[in-house]
Amino acid sequence: MPNVEILHQASNVARGLAMDAVHACSSGHLGLPLGAAEIGAALYGEILRHDPADPGWLGRDRFVLSAGHGSMFLYAWLHLSGYSLPLDELKRFRQWEAKTPGHPEFHETPGVEATTGPLGQGVANAVGHAVAAKMLAATYNTPEHRVFDSTIFVLAGDGCLQEGVASEAASFAGHQRLDNLVVLYDSNDVTLDAMANKSQSEDACKRFESYGFEVSRVEAGNDVGAVIAAIESARASTSGKPRFIELKTLIGKGIAEVAGTAKAHGEGGAKFIPAAKKSLGLPDTHFFVSDEVRAFFAARKTALAERRKSWDATYAAWRAANPALATQLDAALTGRAPADLVDSIPAFAADAKLATRKAGEAALQAVAKAMPSLMGACADLYGSTFNYIAGGGDFEPATRAGRNVRAGIREHAMGAIMNGIAYHGGLRASGATFLVFADYLRPSIRVASLSHLPVVYVFTHDSVGVGEDGPTHQPVETVMGLRVIPNLDVLRPADPEETAGAWAAALERTDGPTVLALSRQAVPMLPGDAKTRREGARRGGYVLVKETAALERILIATGSEVSLAVAAAKELGGGTRVVSLPCWERFERQDAAYQDEVLPPSCTARVSIEAGVTLGWRAWVGSRGKAIGIDRFGASAPGGLVMEKLGITAQAVVDAARALG
Repeated sequence: MPNVEILHQASNVARGLAMDAVHACSSGHLGLPLGAAEIGAALYGEILRHDPADPGWLGRDRFVLSAGHGSMFLYAWLHLSGYSLPLDELKRFRQWEAKTPGHPEFHETPGVEATTGPLGQGVANAVGHAVAAKMLAATYNTPEHRVFDSTIFVLAGDGCLQEGVASEAASFAGHQRLDNLVVLYDSNDVTLDAMANKSQSEDACKRFESYGFEVSRVEAGNDVGAVIAAIESARASTSGKPRFIELKTLIGKGIAEVAGTAKAHGEGGAKFIPAAKKSLGLPDTHFFVSDEVRAFFAARKTALAERRKSWDATYAAWRAANPALATQLDAALTGRAPADLVDSIPAFAADAKLATRKAGEAALQAVAKAMPSLMGACADLYGSTFNYIAGGGDFEPATRAGRNVRAGIREHAMGAIMNGIAYHGGLRASGATFLVFADYLRPSIRVASLSHLPVVYVFTHDSVGVGEDGPTHQPVETVMGLRVIPNLDVLRPADPEETAGAWAAALERTDGPTVLALSRQAVPMLPGDAKTRREGARRGGYVLVKETAALERILIATGSEVSLAVAAAKELGGGTRVVSLPCWERFERQDAAYQDEVLPPSCTARVSIEAGVTLGWRAWVGSRGKAIGIDRFGASAPGGLVMEKLGITAQAVVDAARALG
């Protein structure tokens, strides 16, 4: 039986820690840490299977705080539970290089399972965690040994549930019957600006029931015993559905002057803290933790470690009985690609003329065979993006080992679910849609970049070459818009061999995400040997056509426009060099000697060509050079004609180069 008395005391201790941390930096959100304290006590004091001494333990449950603005809720409970988060870090809340940033950040704080703060993302991340857990269980569990059987919990507020990404993800989770997912709804009738009834009037339980969730409601959300009972009941359910528990709480509980009002959401409440602590039975001492609470969580930490031994024994027996699977899992958990991955992709015919999306399909099949941990999602476009893993099957309730996830027309959720899969570990996540729809999942791409998640985005239909679909589907600004996101590699390969190198580069990267921008229209095979082009793509840029006379000019291009630069070079003569620059970010990571070898600073006569906005190209062509691009929206017409009308031609390159002298 849970020790409800000590857990209520711990709830108030956690409230005191949150008040002191927010007061110390005069910044932060107190509403959730105070209002949802009993939910934290239930999770960390009774429910969660975890090991504070080993935050990355494979067999743990996962908890995601979707309402990341309430970060002191999480930090307080991680500290009390015995994670490597000492009291001094709570005292440095929101300070430079502290382990307690304003919103939880993956890799920064032990015990944080996802970077959250942009509302709704955490709900979808939790769905991704649940997908990963199901995939891994179906792949590795055996009738004799159940290694993967974790439960994924997520705490969300009204703001999270108002965001479209949460709705998209919840719809997906209900359809997929992810019964290892528990959504805890901190229902306190308040949003940041006002009472929640100013912006919503729906019945959240009915909404989630319609998605396919099993729902329940707890009126006494600040009664730790009632919270524990509801969560235990949900976890024990055999309905085969994800669970949604609405917990009615009092936002800002403990500070009587603002509790239950919109002011409680972000109110520091400094002037009310002494009275609040007194009402909660806490001494007027900063960052106070009672001996009883310390002792309780120390004992729980020991009990959790003891409980883990059973899982460890099962895992050891599984490894002994399944050495091939164990070796596969070990490789998957590293996230690293085989050293010879690029060589596993068969060479393309020298006279091949393929869209890079088709070349990407061929490359994908090879790398998917070499990396069983690779899975691929798609936003209802497998037939256009060609990112379906052949023989991998669909991820569905009856086939959880399926490597292809039909995300539906839910681009934003797909991106956040892929992040959740990456956070979970054991799988390499990729997903696809048209490039122009990258902005539908841009917030998830940004968080993946911030969190150093090695997600791969397969974005096809990469330019005005899409043609008749017109400017709504012609992403003239999208590639450049993606390039500005820190820690995101954007690869726009020019032919099938560069595409092979691009896929290898994406999977070899483990410290951040990669975009593969692929063409709908066919492109010719470029000159030179395949190995040079593959290696050039992996390095981000290389000399494709070397001058045969004294260097006079350099033509720089990406993607389908590289062939135009090659054609222009033939007309311009032997003093012309062609540089393919498929990935600016990877090229910038090369040493200065290599960069100068490819783009000699002494040659300032440079022309670039890319079927997109010219903003940013000045970095490569310099003040003297000329950037040929499209600084307007496209038009509906055959792709070749659109390119010609908008000046994306070999002749335009020739004319610009000659104008430079």
